[in-house]
Amino acid sequence: MVNGAETTLTGRIKAEAARLGFAACGIAPAADDPVRAARLEQWLAEGNHGAMEWMETRFEHRKGPQSLWPDARSVIALGMSYAPAADPLALAAAKDRARISVYAQGADYHDVMKRALKALARWLVAEVPGAGVKVFVDTAPVMEKPLGEAAGIGWQGKHTNLVSRSHGSWLFLGAIYTTLELESDAPHADRCGSCTACQTACPTDAFPAPYQLDARRCISYLTIEHKGPIPAEFRAALGNRIYGCDDCLAVCPWNSFASAAGANRAFLPRAELAAPRLAELLALDDAAFRALFAGSPIKRIGRDRFVRNCLYAAGNSGEPSLMAPVQRLLADPDPAVAEAASWSLDRLAEVMPVP
Repeated sequence: MVNGAETTLTGRIKAEAARLGFAACGIAPAADDPVRAARLEQWLAEGNHGAMEWMETRFEHRKGPQSLWPDARSVIALGMSYAPAADPLALAAAKDRARISVYAQGADYHDVMKRALKALARWLVAEVPGAGVKVFVDTAPVMEKPLGEAAGIGWQGKHTNLVSRSHGSWLFLGAIYTTLELESDAPHADRCGSCTACQTACPTDAFPAPYQLDARRCISYLTIEHKGPIPAEFRAALGNRIYGCDDCLAVCPWNSFASAAGANRAFLPRAELAAPRLAELLALDDAAFRALFAGSPIKRIGRDRFVRNCLYAAGNSGEPSLMAPVQRLLADPDPAVAEAASWSLDRLAEVMPVP
């Protein structure tokens, strides 16, 4: 079924992917998988996607590659490493500092990945004139993690993210759908074993069971996707996390095989985002927010949601010096910001010394 030329082409695809900065590359059939589709449908039916309505409205396309593009025959699954050099949990006790998820401390992965995916797609069309290709990174109805597992670049761990034997939990994922019939790699075996480190590390108990995530309880969802006030039951658990959460990823034992030396340099942390001061972030107006986060994925949540998150972190800090910048936000035009400022001020008042 697979001739020598196709095998050679597959090898050349992987070599070109590596040259373009991808740390992982595998190939899977483009046929829809009814088992994956059924799991997604059940997850949506249970409301685990929260307010991410786009996952439900485009379910029919999200079921599998051929549901989105019937002409697709193969999927090239790709991963780009953003393995950190520093411990993502190191700032947990830093009262005046904020924690930003590792993936958002450098350049916007959407832009970096899309450029590399397009370059690989152009190369493939030059190699095989007439080949049909479509590139995807995160914004399309594509199940990148199950496809990555099917293509052998990792497995979907108990925290529901892809885990690689070589790169741990630190891979950005993208895909190229093509009309070419390419030699497929074997699916990756699950190697989580009896480990439950990611499950027990979650501050908000967002995993009702291994391999299941309730996004409505996930700090990444709450700080990035959730609009309006964050439910009171989760605010203390946010700690000083203001954009995303790395806890379930950071504790994965497979990260011991990941090396920051293999990470794409575009994702190296910007100095001002590695350990930012809460007082400075609380002072951001819209213009300053846009300037600070130009070229960052953080800019997409906007100033109001971002400052809302910073106010929760200030309230959790126990740091009296933050009362003044918090007070200035009590009259903020955004209702969620003003409410978060009031909550934060009440929390800080509890730790003020009695005169």
